[in-house]
Amino acid sequence: MAANINWRTINIDALDPESAYNFDLTTLTPAVQPVSSSEVQTLSGQVRQLLRGGNAEGALRGALENAPYGADEQGKAMHLSVVTEVLGQIRQAEMTPLLQRMYQAEGGSELCDTLMKYLYKGMGQGTPTSNSTPKNLTPQATGFSQVGGRHFGGGEGGGQAMSVFLSWHEKLVEMVGPGSIVRVMSDRRTV
Repeated sequence: MAANINWRTINIDALDPESAYNFDLTTLTPAVQPVSSSEVQTLSGQVRQLLRGGNAEGALRGALENAPYGADEQGKAMHLSVVTEVLGQIRQAEMTPLLQRMYQAEGGSELCDTLMKYLYKGMGQGTPTSNSTPKNLTPQATGFSQVGGRHFGGGEGGGQAMSVFLSWHEKLVEMVGPGSIVRVMSDRRTV
């Protein structure tokens, strides 16, 4: 009878009650409230109103405090564009004092972590028409295709947005340290 068992195919993790294999990973995901796109649009209008009123710090705080973690991809993209707009309107000389005030306020570390999430999300975005096939695709004899250079934001203003994200990233890491990067990378809530 023992001759019929292939010992190499037994999943011993399934037999250990303390194994991660027997642990429900959904318990690690934080509960987030679902947010509709209309709510995100309303929030975006409020943030833009603050920005037009000259209160860039209030607009940034409002956008970061009310990050729509439970929104769909369209809502998250809409909020990212508002955060990008706010970050682009703040002058470089105002970045450090604004970040200091934000960091020293109550809940400042969480706001800085949320800002870091938006910076990485913005830097990670491809071209605005990322649904289309790349134009620099070169078929090779091996059967694989070679893609040309990487596009950072592409199109109009893509380089400018990347410059804004990198400037903010530099100032933020200088202010809060690399711990923020680790917290953002390990957080399961995405913006």
